[in-house]
Amino acid sequence: MKRIYGRKPVLEALKSGVNIDQIYVLYSQHSKPVNEIKKLAKRKGIKLSQVSQKKFSQLGGKDNTQGVIAIIGETEFLSLGEILEESGKVKEPLLLLIDSVQDPHNLGAILRTAEASGVSGVILTSRNTAPVSETVVKTSAGAVSHLKLCRVNNLVDAIKTLKKNGFWIVGSELGAEKNYTEVDYSGPIGLVVGNEEKGIRKLVAENCDFLVEIPMQGKIQSLNVSVATGILLFEILRQRSEKKVIL
Repeated sequence: MKRIYGRKPVLEALKSGVNIDQIYVLYSQHSKPVNEIKKLAKRKGIKLSQVSQKKFSQLGGKDNTQGVIAIIGETEFLSLGEILEESGKVKEPLLLLIDSVQDPHNLGAILRTAEASGVSGVILTSRNTAPVSETVVKTSAGAVSHLKLCRVNNLVDAIKTLKKNGFWIVGSELGAEKNYTEVDYSGPIGLVVGNEEKGIRKLVAENCDFLVEIPMQGKIQSLNVSVATGILLFEILRQRSEKKVIL
């Protein structure tokens, strides 16, 4: 049994059509988001129960749940072929490849940024990347419910498949010779971000078409992976937006 905690994550799950079995609301909750949750749940025929503090605590309710818990099915993952099929519906698809990000809060923040930047799909490594847990879902502020996710056993094989289908692969790596603003992000792009400490793995880096870095101005020579991912994704959007204006 998997849970989504928090008003916004539950609301986004309702809007996205995630399979929700039941919603529990702590008794006496009457905020605008809670009222919207109640309204949507009723419209979709999803059972919603208002429960006491004791019952809510038994369900796993903690201080950061904002008085709302949804019981859902397991996260749906698409195959790589399905991700490619969906990407084909977009003129300039952008895929995010996550290599061994292990902190669930980082993963949740990355997925939130991925949804906000309009990525076509997210590819995660099965073995070394954090699972899409309740913590990830909550940290993503419900973004997980709107994303097309794929898990692969071998990221290098996935990269090779993407290349065969016309994608250029850009990897984020400390010490790379190319500044992240110097790459042309036109056309189908796969952006690879890596582990919090080690970055993307050597073999993965060797299979990227470009390796880029974000130059640092201060004494700390690295950024949190979720922050770096946001900078890179929105640089891609910036370039593409400017291109449209020029055209």
